[in-house]
Amino acid sequence: MQLTTASRKKVKIKCALQGPSGSGKTKSALYIAYGLCGAWDKIAVIDTENRSSELYSDVGNFKVLHLEPPFTPERYTQAIGVCIQAGMDVVIIDSLTHEWEAILDIHSKMTGNSFTNWSKVTPRHNAFVNAMLQADVHILGTIRAKQDYVLSDKNGKMVPEKVGLKGVQRDGMDYEFTIVFDLDTNLQARVSKDRTQLFYGKPDFIPTVETGKKILEWCNEGKEVSQTDLIKSIMHRINSCTTLEQLNQLYNSYPGIQQALQNEFTQRKQQILLEQPITNHKNAHQNGTYRR
Repeated sequence: MQLTTASRKKVKIKCALQGPSGSGKTKSALYIAYGLCGAWDKIAVIDTENRSSELYSDVGNFKVLHLEPPFTPERYTQAIGVCIQAGMDVVIIDSLTHEWEAILDIHSKMTGNSFTNWSKVTPRHNAFVNAMLQADVHILGTIRAKQDYVLSDKNGKMVPEKVGLKGVQRDGMDYEFTIVFDLDTNLQARVSKDRTQLFYGKPDFIPTVETGKKILEWCNEGKEVSQTDLIKSIMHRINSCTTLEQLNQLYNSYPGIQQALQNEFTQRKQQILLEQPITNHKNAHQNGTYRR
């Protein structure tokens, strides 16, 4: 353990956009993504919405990875790795809701004690969240919101209006993001969480490319992380990995340093295999990751 002086570092934004159907989550994410990187071919959409992202192919030549069921957290993590390996600058996960619904489905089909079963599936969800947060790319995740209708007074008449309620993801998922935008059916966004303080207390607005540019400026205000500091940080995280799955996620999150830390990854892999030989030898055979 070591105390250091606090300082802002350059970061990759992790942002969520949640709202009901028709609130413009996907298109808003695309515009923000373009503002973040300025190149459509550096944006990848992990699409679990039956190719709905391609309805917006007219806005730019972004990349699409069509993720098919089952929507397990491991498949989401793998998809993020594919995007990073392809050199993408921004990854849009459209949507995060399917991952949580898959977790609920897996849990519901397990036999035995429900509480005990959660101890088996929760680590799988947490591993995906960690992979998303550690990924060295900007990530925008869309989240479906439960829908309800309220009566609104419009020109003296009470008319039903569709509104978004709680996002369909695990409770507390919003804590993981730097910014959470809540969108309504008028395509207007407001922030329910904003560590950047760029949008907090501001009037509702329609997200645009300028929104992404503003976020990028905030991301770049911090100090550049040196290659030496980055390698030291990753070495510490390598030693903190307790499963091959965690090690594999960390490895895929930083393609630029894989060669420099190949020995460290391999040594930690061997240590994990010795600590848990039966389970992890099986996983190593299936994954076939960073063989030497």
